[in-house]
Amino acid sequence: MAWPQALRTPPFAATPPPLRTAAPRLMAVRRDGAKMDTVPQRRIAVAATGQQALDAGLAVAADGGNAVDAALATAFTALATEPGMVSFGGGAYVSVWLADEDPVVVDGNVEMPGRGVEASRFGRGVREVRTDYGGGVTMHAGHGSVATPGIIPAFAVAAERYAALPWARLVSPAATAARRYPMGSAASRYLAFVADTLFAEDAEAHALVTGEGGAVLSGGEERSNTALADTLDRLATEGPALFTTGDVARALVSTMAEHDGLVTLEDLAAYQPVVRPAHLSTVGAWTVAVNPPPAVGGPMLAVMLEELARRGDWSWDDVIEIQRAVLSYRTSIHDLSEDLEADGVDLLARVGEHGLSALRGSSSTANVSAVDSDGNACTITMSSGYSAGLVIPGTGILLNNALGEVELNRLGVHALAPGTRLASNMAPTTARAEPGRVLAIGSPGADRITTALMLVLGQGCLHDRDLQAAIAAPRVHVRVVEEHGEAGFVVEHEADDEIMAAVQRAGLPGHEYPEPHMYFGGVGAAAVSPSGELQAAGDARREAATGVSD
Repeated sequence: MAWPQALRTPPFAATPPPLRTAAPRLMAVRRDGAKMDTVPQRRIAVAATGQQALDAGLAVAADGGNAVDAALATAFTALATEPGMVSFGGGAYVSVWLADEDPVVVDGNVEMPGRGVEASRFGRGVREVRTDYGGGVTMHAGHGSVATPGIIPAFAVAAERYAALPWARLVSPAATAARRYPMGSAASRYLAFVADTLFAEDAEAHALVTGEGGAVLSGGEERSNTALADTLDRLATEGPALFTTGDVARALVSTMAEHDGLVTLEDLAAYQPVVRPAHLSTVGAWTVAVNPPPAVGGPMLAVMLEELARRGDWSWDDVIEIQRAVLSYRTSIHDLSEDLEADGVDLLARVGEHGLSALRGSSSTANVSAVDSDGNACTITMSSGYSAGLVIPGTGILLNNALGEVELNRLGVHALAPGTRLASNMAPTTARAEPGRVLAIGSPGADRITTALMLVLGQGCLHDRDLQAAIAAPRVHVRVVEEHGEAGFVVEHEADDEIMAAVQRAGLPGHEYPEPHMYFGGVGAAAVSPSGELQAAGDARREAATGVSD
């Protein structure tokens, strides 16, 4: 993917391009919908999942929106137009680093439901689904696999605290998009594996992910979800309470009670997004802000980046060694923690002091990134797991199966106490470096999120590769496998002679993908250069739409 001429100076490079002209001024919209006096118009750069989502994000610039407005508008539209991949019935993290404030992450991840539920309901409402997707995945679906959703409460907090535009202005483009959108190629590839198994038991859900007569959908095929569009129209006017105490909440709880699900009105009312300080790591000249504990993805990414920084001019041998150590620790110890927040904080402290020696002992995600000319940055990563294969009746909203993601809920489907946040690979990230460089970056890709971001940030922050080249470079992921009751390793990698040689030196089995593959995530990034030039870059491995506002 070629960059426009004006965007060829990479954000990782310290040499600034020529200064741009002063920003134009415009009449903006206030949060309450009234017109404001003229204000400098921010320019915005967005990395999105598709053209409709990109258009929604870039359009907020004309109303005086900032990077947070852009990321939220983009995310709302992505959630409305990628059925099977992400949905409003899941969880999300919103990473925000405003120019004059400390970085934070709004935790809107799903949590264990079941407040006020009789003990006999636990362990029920779940069915096993096996699919060849991703080389073979076993998951649990059904009403009992649904965790308490957190996306709408988290977006509401992010909008109230950090955005500039009214709530309705951010939601409305998604309602329009839901009435007519093209099926994405990534979603169509996933649904080809699971539409007739995972979604087989709910006719309303099955109709959303298949064509006429149950046909497999092709990428680009036009779709419509009018029930969701109507729901989003109401969300725009009635506000977030529609999903927590209103009609959507009551419809969710009703179908849960009828089919042995665990989500109750008490769960929805008790759910609170948590605004946490981001964990900061120094990587070369950059300060990188990652998703803090209890999330798993952010701490693992921080450990990998800090170890790369210790080694400085790192090699592929270093990448394989670091991933092997970190991912082995995660699967054998950290994922079995009963207190992910406390243990995550302890892990970061120990690795910060001792390095790797301290470690001895869902595909269905989407990411959007945005920056603006004021130096604000926002990255949002969203997940609905593999999907429960269900909708909230009459709403068009597909539900998550987070309780049934075996690789994340390692303690058991219903083992956690109600109100406990679930583990997550999501790692939306922001970063800054002098003079004036700003970055918002993230990726979908289950446990490949952290390894994809490790490589892109490691190449950019420590090897000074430009943004697009760092995203396009070949990827490596050390996969942990069970062999005779013990952990084994397979180095998954894209075609590259140097990587292959490093795999052989490590003495590990390797699996080469001959071409760039969506298995390794789909990194999207937006950046500000030292002079204020904006740019956005996407990943050819997965659908991407990038742009900069006028």
